[in-house]
Amino acid sequence: MINQDEGRQTLADEIKASSGINFNACLHCKTCANGCPFLEGMDYAPNAVIRLIQFGMEEEALKCSTIWVCVGCNTCSSCCPMAIDIPAVMDGLRHKALEKGVKIAEPDVLNFHTEVLNTVKKYGRTHKLEIMMRYKLKKMDFFSDMGVGLKMLKKRKLDLTPSKVQDKKAIEKIFKGK
Repeated sequence: MINQDEGRQTLADEIKASSGINFNACLHCKTCANGCPFLEGMDYAPNAVIRLIQFGMEEEALKCSTIWVCVGCNTCSSCCPMAIDIPAVMDGLRHKALEKGVKIAEPDVLNFHTEVLNTVKKYGRTHKLEIMMRYKLKKMDFFSDMGVGLKMLKKRKLDLTPSKVQDKKAIEKIFKGK
């Protein structure tokens, strides 16, 4: 039986409030996992992380690798029959983990997320190939994930050229916080 303290805001309430996402609509159909290009690097599938939150398993949710491995590519959300913005939930969990001082499960992941944000700032969306190349260049680790990269290219999960949004000023506003 899962006990939650009366009157205390649960992790589920906090993540729901910070992300604005009703993840309780999740059917646990695992469609998100089937579409995720980074599933192999995760310790829990995206729907399983949602289940951890629903069950009030805060420590497990905040310490898992999945929240750090997720790059927010929205592949899971685009496949989700309930249109749950899973990357927003993962982002809320990352913020909560940093706020609570939880040890980050993936070494050097903040540098990776910086590269993700850099491509969003530059193009208005993520460009996975550039993210991976810049991250690998910083780490001077060029070949350890070559197999995964080739699989992603083969499945057309990596575009060779970035797609760009039309309204660059809107992106600038987001990064300026206005």
